[in-house]
Amino acid sequence: MIQLRDIHRTYRMGEVEVRALHGVSLDIDAGEYVAVTGPSGSGKSTLMHIIGLLDSPDTGSYRFQGREVSALADDELAEFRSSRIGFVFQQFNLLARASAEENVALPHVYCCDAGPHKKPAALLSAVGLEARTGHTPNELSGGEQQRVAIARALANSPSIVVADEPTGNLDTKTSGEIMNLLEDLHRRGMTIVLVTHDPEVAARANRVIRMRDGTVESDSLNKVVEAASEPTERQVESEGHTGLGKGWLSAARRSAVLGKEAVRALLAHKARAGLSMLGVLIGVAAVIAMMALADGASMAIEKTVSDLGSNLLVVRPGASQARGVSLEAGSVTRLTEEDADALAGEVRCITRASAIVFGKGQTVHGSRNWRTQVFGVTPDYFEARAYEATSGRLFSHIEDRKSERVVVLGQTVKEALFGSANPVGSYIKINRSRFLVIGVLSEKGASLRGDQDDAVVVPLNTAMRRLFGKRYVDVIEAEVDAAENIAIAKDRISTILRRRHRIAADEDSAFQIMDLSEIQDTLNSTMKTMSWLLGAIAAISLLVGGIGIMNIMLVSVVERTREIGLRKAVGARRKEILSQFLTESLAIGLVGGAEGIVVGWLIALGMARLAGWTATVTLETVLLAFLFSACVGVVFGLWPAHKAAQLNPIEALRYE
Repeated sequence: MIQLRDIHRTYRMGEVEVRALHGVSLDIDAGEYVAVTGPSGSGKSTLMHIIGLLDSPDTGSYRFQGREVSALADDELAEFRSSRIGFVFQQFNLLARASAEENVALPHVYCCDAGPHKKPAALLSAVGLEARTGHTPNELSGGEQQRVAIARALANSPSIVVADEPTGNLDTKTSGEIMNLLEDLHRRGMTIVLVTHDPEVAARANRVIRMRDGTVESDSLNKVVEAASEPTERQVESEGHTGLGKGWLSAARRSAVLGKEAVRALLAHKARAGLSMLGVLIGVAAVIAMMALADGASMAIEKTVSDLGSNLLVVRPGASQARGVSLEAGSVTRLTEEDADALAGEVRCITRASAIVFGKGQTVHGSRNWRTQVFGVTPDYFEARAYEATSGRLFSHIEDRKSERVVVLGQTVKEALFGSANPVGSYIKINRSRFLVIGVLSEKGASLRGDQDDAVVVPLNTAMRRLFGKRYVDVIEAEVDAAENIAIAKDRISTILRRRHRIAADEDSAFQIMDLSEIQDTLNSTMKTMSWLLGAIAAISLLVGGIGIMNIMLVSVVERTREIGLRKAVGARRKEILSQFLTESLAIGLVGGAEGIVVGWLIALGMARLAGWTATVTLETVLLAFLFSACVGVVFGLWPAHKAAQLNPIEALRYE
């Protein structure tokens, strides 16, 4: 089974070289029971590590069942250990948070062999622990823990069991029970290599190899224990095993096992894991809250612009400068009501045009008064702005032509002057002129220019002749039938106004034509920039959380170094150790991300209520934040996972 030829192994301890093995050559046949003994520092443990493929020789040849294994790569050695070798350690090396059954099943997770694998319950029953399958190591005695370790060594029906001081930490009675168990395995055909300091333990083997100074000092036979007459490749074939095929676990089941291990590791240090998740939680909550508020603000802007009118063009008179001093709007030209009529009549794509005058006015009713904005408009204004009367009515074209003293109140003015009473039919004074209240406008809320409801609206001619004494209008608003016709309408408006006011083609300051869609695009662009800025700030929070994950995982790798060594000893390859630690960091990221989504949504609702906005948490934002948190978990867990995967199994098992 085993052929060692001229094996040398040297370790470096700082600047000192220690020759652990020096020219060792020996053969071990299938079915033998071999005890390797010798004083401390003789090289017996190093020999056991090489035989068990936990270590590789510097020079020499090692053939295992006819195959040269001395130069195999780490993952190939791991596959050999998984399917051919079972280990029993002096320190037991059981997973503290796993039950006896789960500890015995550990080699199954990493086995890539197509051979038979025995069920953990059957193995525990074979070593007399059928009643202790659900107990964790701290609930078992030292002898019971060693029995669990022996059952684990037999999990994948190995060709050989390698035991390192299996009775070193046990009392005399328990030691005898463990030795009887090993002898029973040998009688049933198992090849056993046992390392011990105890001469009585060595005397129970049928072959004793004594080491000294890294060489084989003696190799003798005992006749105390008889070997099985017909040893086999897979010696201990008992009931309860199943041939599960290569890999034994499907990818899905392997992922489930890794997930379970990750949850167990995180629950073992709840406070530490919680602090790691807290960093991700804060980052994701910031992403959700900031993006929700940004989306809500964008929707509020769209609603405000929509309230101002659909496809609306605003024409204002131009301003000029004289000797460096800016003059008021209208100093170049004045707009008139006839201009509005001309635009509505001559431009086909303009559905309506409304002339508007405005100014401040003091409104009075009884003992109450309120200073507000007064608008003089034509009835078309209400249709263009989608205004309706919540009570009463709106004024008509006839009332406008007759300059009737009627007024429609905004909600804010109505509350200030009348409270909860219905104002329709009452009279108010505007700048000392008496007006009949005929209606109350529907509520519009805040806009780019302030509170849209803090206004009163009177007929255009009434405002020009009775309130402001104007012959011109301040603004013309023209509604275009379709968004694609806005450019055509702007060009036609410019042509008509230049013709009517005899303005030269090169005079650019005569009037201004404002497109509200351009304002909306500008505001949306600004909000998009703000969203990216807020998202970047939130991403920084996530990165800080990621650094916290990395620090915690590095600490976890150090604390679980012996566990990593054990997993490698039972067959775990680098990629499987890497996957396990990445799964843990991914779990931190995902759980922290899920909690952050909920917290961020609550924060967004609270802030939106304070700001008066609508907080909108979209599915895209949630998926983006969740994906980002998962990426943070994986990216920042990669280095600790890589560090764990690169650990040498011998050094890891010896780590204190």
